[in-house]
Formats: sequence, structure tokens, C-alpha cells
Amino acid sequence: MTRRVRLVAMRRVFPSVLRTLAVLLLAGCVTDEGKDKIQNVFSTTAGSRPDTMPAMRNKELPFRYPSALYAQKVQGNVTLRIFIDTTGRVHPESTLVVEPSGYPALDSAAVKGSAELTFVPAKKRSESMAVSVLYPVYFRHPEAPALPGDTILRNYPTLVAPRDSARAPPP
Repeated sequence: MTRRVRLVAMRRVFPSVLRTLAVLLLAGCVTDEGKDKIQNVFSTTAGSRPDTMPAMRNKELPFRYPSALYAQKVQGNVTLRIFIDTTGRVHPESTLVVEPSGYPALDSAAVKGSAELTFVPAKKRSESMAVSVLYPVYFRHPEAPALPGDTILRNYPTLVAPRDSARAPPP
């Protein structure tokens, strides 16, 4: 095997070996509860991707600003991992906060609201399938200054939060 061929082969194999090693190391350093969370993050759709992703059915988003934080004009982003079954229902017991906002009340409001989301299920070969997706929730106060990175949200007028709820884009 020439040096160039070995180098190309290593470039293809090394990332997957590194990921596997990282998962194994993490599994040895966490509690049983942590292992379950790691498995939930990595197990998305049983190794296959849907042909069509789920589409949200809700006309209005169910996320509600905690009143105390709204009064203080606190803003934040929460990223959830939600499990959507073959009927398009979100299973709240499997919802995880992947990226917290830094405000536990905002994180809780995002998790609570996610239970009311409904979707047209994902499909693979015209068959409904369950999927796990990342779902961002943006809590924005209309009188607070924009957060860094909010300029992209201006391109989506439907994301502007009404007075007492947060808006999130479709996944």
C-alpha cells in the first residue's frame, strides 16, 4: 500500500474511530443516568433518515414566557431534543434540554410547551416513522435589545414573539 493510499484510508477511518473512542470513554466516566442521556442523544432514527422530515401542525406555538422573567426582559435560547412518534405526537418524557438558556425557568417553559407540539410524522418510503430531532426555542422580549446572532431572525417575521409567548422555528 502506498503512503498516499494509507493516508487517504486513515482520513476516512480516523473520524469514526475517534467518535467511537469518545463515546466509549464517556460511557466509562458517567453514571447510569448519564449513559441513558448519551444514548438518547445518539439514537435518532435507528440509523436511517426519513425521506421527509416532520412538519409542525400547531397554528400557534405553545411556549409561554415565565412572567417573572418577562417582567425583567430576560431573553434566551433553548435547544431541545424531542422524540416524535409515528402519529406525530411528541413524547414529553423523552424531551431533553440539549443546550440550556442559562435560566432554568426558560428551559422548563420550553420543555413544558414541547408537550403540546404536534407534527405531521416523518416518512420513509411513504411509511410514517418515529424520529428524534433538535428543536430550538427562542424567548424574545419585544422591548429588550437584540441578542447576538438575532439578525438572522429578522428574515423570519413569524418568529417575532407575541407579548406572552416565545416563538421557535420549525425544525
